[in-house]
Amino acid sequence: MMRLISFFTAVLLPVALFALDFPVHKKVLDNGLTVLLYPNTQAPTVSCRLFYVTGSVNEIPGSSGLAHILEHELFKGTKKVGVTDFRKDSILLVKQDSVMSLSREAAVRGDSLNAQKFRAEYDSLVEEERQYMVKEELWSAYQQAGGTGLNAFTTDLMTAYFVTLPKNRLELFLYLESDRMQNAILREFYSERDVVREERRMRYDDRPSGRYFETLNGMTYEAFPYRIPTIGWPSDIMNLTREQAAEHYRKYYKPRNAILVLAGDLDTASAMALVQKYFAEIPSGEAFAPITVRDPEPAGEKRLTVYRPDAPNRMDFIFKTPGVGDSSLYALDIAEGVLNGRSGRLYKKLVEEKKVAVSARAANSVNKTVSEFSISVLLQPDANPDSVEAFVWEELEKLKTETVSERELAKVKNRATMGLVESFLDMENVATQLAWYEMFGDYKILLNWPDNLGKVTPENVQNIAQKTFSHKNATIGLLLKGEER
Repeated sequence: MMRLISFFTAVLLPVALFALDFPVHKKVLDNGLTVLLYPNTQAPTVSCRLFYVTGSVNEIPGSSGLAHILEHELFKGTKKVGVTDFRKDSILLVKQDSVMSLSREAAVRGDSLNAQKFRAEYDSLVEEERQYMVKEELWSAYQQAGGTGLNAFTTDLMTAYFVTLPKNRLELFLYLESDRMQNAILREFYSERDVVREERRMRYDDRPSGRYFETLNGMTYEAFPYRIPTIGWPSDIMNLTREQAAEHYRKYYKPRNAILVLAGDLDTASAMALVQKYFAEIPSGEAFAPITVRDPEPAGEKRLTVYRPDAPNRMDFIFKTPGVGDSSLYALDIAEGVLNGRSGRLYKKLVEEKKVAVSARAANSVNKTVSEFSISVLLQPDANPDSVEAFVWEELEKLKTETVSERELAKVKNRATMGLVESFLDMENVATQLAWYEMFGDYKILLNWPDNLGKVTPENVQNIAQKTFSHKNATIGLLLKGEER
């Protein structure tokens, strides 16, 4: 489940191409669907992306994990796909909902015996339903058409579905996704809910770093909904209902909350005609209420220390920064480049000179509304955490008190440009990033990045360092090997 994007690790476009008319074609259909088309004939394929702008930020207390489980459920098929007899299938779904409602009511009364009995009845109905289900028919349709890279992910801001297809099979994507947008059926919901709960246990609850990062994130964002875990809290996951998920799908998995991107060997006129054919008549759906909550001014530095017998020794610094589009983020990109990498200041100081760390990295991770700049250090087993922290602050203070040299500035910008040229060869990443930045507000933020980075001066870097790297603005985490305390 991808969350934030660093400008240095994101897919961006080469500076040299900006002398040309970069051919991104944008159209917003009458029902609100945003469509971006990027023709490129380097390979006879089209990378297809459909982003639904609904994620954990839109989840109210008690419903965390809703977008993530819907990501799973939308692979279960539709009225047409994944089923041999929809009439019989729909009758069994009604019975399943009824039985699970009785199970929940029994559980609320404390009647665990009847709760388990009704759950067993539900499981029996699911087994009966499976005789009418065609398992993974959607996946099979894409694979049989030569599709590659088929997958999906959910973040705090959106849920993405994607595949790359031969150029002559583009219509299959538009047919299947328009059907999934209108006619998805949430089959095997409670069984899948159990799968998600197990996924959470394996990825978060049982891993030494899982709950550490979750808690650190909750400390960083006190009120803003980035604090909500995309996978969901354990109790919320186990209380989500099929009816609740179906209502969310009916309202919001619709054109006005969707971004469709096609990048590759396509004719823009014919591709747009096909998009209109399959999507134009779908009702627009409902808009989410704007997120008006903001974090308060920090009361002071925040700290988390976690001890686990199986933990790596690590230290993390998080500083909140402005949302994507703010001009100060370009100077923070330079700060990232100065600090990061094997030739960066952090690695040289902590790994090579002081020999207190195995690795050290910085990341300027941009996001909508509020972003973050982070520093992560893997400590040597015998390193003193207090000393490591002091060395990190020393490097941050240098950024605040000394201007970056013109040579170092040029080196960072040149390294970034090289990365842009290389990344442009990957249509899958180009398609994803066009969708991502359109979700942020405008895909042109992506296209204008090289020019904006080029305007950054040493004084800009120093000024933003002074504003960002303060103790009051810091959330600091320590994950240390040792007995839990």
